[in-house]
Amino acid sequence: MNKWSILFLICFTANCGQLGRLGSAPAFSPINNSIERQAMMNSETSKLATRSSLPQQASLWSRTRNSLLGDRRALRRGDILTVLIEIDDKAEISNSSSRARKASESLALPDLFGIPQRSAGKLPDTASFDSLTKINSKNASSGDGSVKRKEKLTLRVAVTIIETLPNGVLYISGSQEIRVNYELRELLVSGFVRPEDISRKNQITYDKIASARVSYGGRGQISDAQQPRIGFQFLDAFSPF
Repeated sequence: MNKWSILFLICFTANCGQLGRLGSAPAFSPINNSIERQAMMNSETSKLATRSSLPQQASLWSRTRNSLLGDRRALRRGDILTVLIEIDDKAEISNSSSRARKASESLALPDLFGIPQRSAGKLPDTASFDSLTKINSKNASSGDGSVKRKEKLTLRVAVTIIETLPNGVLYISGSQEIRVNYELRELLVSGFVRPEDISRKNQITYDKIASARVSYGGRGQISDAQQPRIGFQFLDAFSPF
């Protein structure tokens, strides 16, 4: 197999993923084996007691989660809560620097053991030891830099409590996929939250999530068109210019 065949095989293999989607919309990610479903299947949420007496079930002041005034916030593995993502960031950074330096140095030997006087007649015209060495140097540098960034994102997503850590902190994870025509938008959220930061509406804002991982992207025909081809990426990575 020559080198051209190997190159063609590499390019063909790299684009096999796109060839499999020709003429069809991108498929949803399977949820049967997701970590959210596994957490719900092994949920720590207790069921309603079947032996409770009728007065306890009818009481408005019952402490159970299913009562009228019960606390329905997510607290256990397998519970679901809502994450509010409202990002509106703007940053501007501008730097400027300049530097200048100038130096001058000269060296003369008018009297060194009589050598300048004895050699005065032997030196070429206009040559003397009066100004033996003269050095001048000057350099300057300046730099300017600026950064401007603006991001705005407003999303809501339901997540599942995957694990309760020994210190009571909850590890949450959730995803959301929306397909419109041949483009699928995907939102992924994960991180650690404190139970006391969850509101009475069973919601929490993204800025209260420690080690938050928020990913919003997509896959489909539009995303494929925006992605540079593998040949361009290869040349861009190895080209020295």
